[in-house]
Amino acid sequence: MRKHKRKKQNGGVLTENVSVTREPDCGRKQKLTDINQALIRDPVDIETLRRAATTKGGLLMDELRRKVWPKLLNINVYNLPYKPGRDVRENHKDYNQVVLDVRRSMKRFPKGMPASERAVLQEQLIDIILQVLKRNPQLHYYQGYHDVAVTLLLVVGERMAIAMLDTLSNYHLRDFMDPTMDSTKHILNYLMPILEQVDVELYDFMIRSEVGTIFALSWLITWYGHVLSEFKYTLRLYDFFLASHPLMPIYLAATIVLHREKEVKQTECDMAMVHHLLSHIPEDIPYELLIGQAQDLFDQYPPSLLAKQAALQSRKSLSISTFQAFQLSTLHQRPDSVLQRITRAQGSTTSRQGLEAALPRDRGQLWGKGNRMVKMAVWGLSATLGAAVFAVAQTAMDWGPEMLLQLF
Repeated sequence: MRKHKRKKQNGGVLTENVSVTREPDCGRKQKLTDINQALIRDPVDIETLRRAATTKGGLLMDELRRKVWPKLLNINVYNLPYKPGRDVRENHKDYNQVVLDVRRSMKRFPKGMPASERAVLQEQLIDIILQVLKRNPQLHYYQGYHDVAVTLLLVVGERMAIAMLDTLSNYHLRDFMDPTMDSTKHILNYLMPILEQVDVELYDFMIRSEVGTIFALSWLITWYGHVLSEFKYTLRLYDFFLASHPLMPIYLAATIVLHREKEVKQTECDMAMVHHLLSHIPEDIPYELLIGQAQDLFDQYPPSLLAKQAALQSRKSLSISTFQAFQLSTLHQRPDSVLQRITRAQGSTTSRQGLEAALPRDRGQLWGKGNRMVKMAVWGLSATLGAAVFAVAQTAMDWGPEMLLQLF
């Protein structure tokens, strides 16, 4: 019989076997210097960029995210996909569902944005999703995919969002895009073994409550984008996840549950009660602390260790099996200055347009005063296409546990 190590508990914070002491913050100015120097090295210093994205404060600002996110995914900013044409919507099997989900995504856009300008971005969001699905017929759309896409769109713009979403869909999000939810359930199955390693009493309580792991479904498949009220926290987590193993979101889920250990144990040991508690993430969650703990948990209990359990041996994760090769592919990237010279030498006439489209100075430019007539024209198209679906107000991501359980 395997002997369980009892861990000292202090309000859910891990205090034994998992270090909560993170690398000391070298300061904002030093981090900025380190990031910029890493970007101009040849090859790009990808390890420094990963460390910057995962340590305190993440990538600090959107200007840096537009430079670093593509490097974390091995994307050439001078070789981006073209903007989708009208044909991307024609006879697409997922068109109606994508439109429904995007129309219900209003809370994901900045507060105070005029409805007409938000509609322009929603039309772009529809095209981004359909374009990636069209380029990858082996991938299957799922509800919540648009939450990932909109985060990318708001930060990097339309063309770069297509390139990033394409890469993420083939690697980090791959298990969620199978025709069935079997692979998604496989990823969720890592949660309980992590809890068992750290806090046996909490693990036993959750097993007795029969709550399962369905409460964390929307956390994983949207990278928490659907469940967080503050966009800045979503961006901080995207910094972390883009620089980490595809299973890192489930390790973060474990730290959130462990952080709320006292609340969980004080709840009636009933599936509905525990599910209701855990499915709502408090607004005062200490994200930096939990990010550090998630990294510590991953280092101490890596997927290879957890997968030795029978429940995790029965299925092969595409996200996990391809990650090492993907990570290696990011190590030999040329800095953008070199890529620009290469592109110019090849006589490209579209490279500068590609860069400008990919790297807007800030999100405000996406809905600024420029090109207002074009935006209003698109808004007119949006109103025509969307009139029939605006009445649907309840997103599937807000289903209750009874409805979600039908998926399993």
